[in-house]
Amino acid sequence: MTRDAHDEDRREAREEWEPSPDGAEQPQEEPKHPGWLTLAQVFKTADPFFEKILFLLAYDYSSNIYVIKGDYLTIVDPGNDYTGFMDLFRLGYKPEDIKKIVLTHGHRDHCMGAFELLRAYPALVESGGFELILHPESPGELKEVVRKFGSQVTEVQGGETLELSGQQWEVLYTPGHTVDGLSFYHAPSKTAFTGDLALPHAMAEIDHNAGGRLDHYLFGIKVLLQKDIAHLLPGHGVPVASLGNRVVEQTYESLMLKIIGVEKEIPWIEGAQALVTKGLLEEAVFCCDRELARQADNLRAIQLKAYCLTDMGRCEESLILLDQVLARDHANIHALTAKGHALLGLGRYLESVPFFDQALALNPEFQEPQIYKGMALYLGGKVDEAMDIEIFQKEFAHRVKQQFANKPGAQAPTRPDQA
Repeated sequence: MTRDAHDEDRREAREEWEPSPDGAEQPQEEPKHPGWLTLAQVFKTADPFFEKILFLLAYDYSSNIYVIKGDYLTIVDPGNDYTGFMDLFRLGYKPEDIKKIVLTHGHRDHCMGAFELLRAYPALVESGGFELILHPESPGELKEVVRKFGSQVTEVQGGETLELSGQQWEVLYTPGHTVDGLSFYHAPSKTAFTGDLALPHAMAEIDHNAGGRLDHYLFGIKVLLQKDIAHLLPGHGVPVASLGNRVVEQTYESLMLKIIGVEKEIPWIEGAQALVTKGLLEEAVFCCDRELARQADNLRAIQLKAYCLTDMGRCEESLILLDQVLARDHANIHALTAKGHALLGLGRYLESVPFFDQALALNPEFQEPQIYKGMALYLGGKVDEAMDIEIFQKEFAHRVKQQFANKPGAQAPTRPDQA
């Protein structure tokens, strides 16, 4: 993440722990760090699940550190803060209690604590060390050093289920910030460790040197969007209770701003159109939904969403929207063509033809419904009628013949009425 965003998270986090009364002077010294807390304390709940997870807020050049308690300790991101472990062991835990360390990615601020544990606490090494769990693309030097100290390295790629201190966590491959990004999801509690991929109040920078890519970031966020995340445990900033899905959606929106190339609040319908031109149909549908949440009767948004759904193969959903449009604007030539196209996509070939005819009655020169009508007739077995449509012959029949002509030994396609 950027240094500015990191500092902002630190400032907001301190305010969360020690809010100042209205009108009070700001202290000259930095507020005291809250130290190790259970997530139950952070979330102000008595839930036993959150009682079993300890949290140390990131500061300076470290990430947040999480510790899952059970028959042994699991650390999620050991950070880069040796004093944090000194404080942890003062609470009564021992270095040799640590049996697993899980990394969300291999940035120094998230992983260097693993070295510190092995170098500073001989009892941990003598007990057999820990199992380091990370992605295959994580830094090789990290794996090499850990192995030299006698610890085990386990590589996961996503899709696995990990037992961490008695809890079952699903591994999610969420690249983008880096190539080795992982998130971990606990379905029963709807809780996710997201590293730097999804952060409250900030978006992580894409680290190209670590294999980060914008298109991969979009993929990673869409993986998180498929999960019901109520509670989000980020690599920086204060953990988020109940509103985890919203944080993921905000990151998704920020990514779309980058893709569209604007820096202000996204203009939803214009954003949807820009995303369509880039072939990002799911993102365009997301923008249309945001516009419709603001203005439910926006025909432009309904119509654009329907087009996207058809192209995504979700034709039944598209038909419902197109019927809404045509109920209010029965002479909408584009909606008529789109409804025929959706029916065509469902294999209802001859049923689609009347809608193309209605569109052509409004504009006989409109080529799109002519092409689709020819396709519908051809696939519906009315080959001669299809071939009477000149543009269909040129755009489709010629291409089919050319395709077969380029393949040695290929035979011309059989006409439906001769099959």
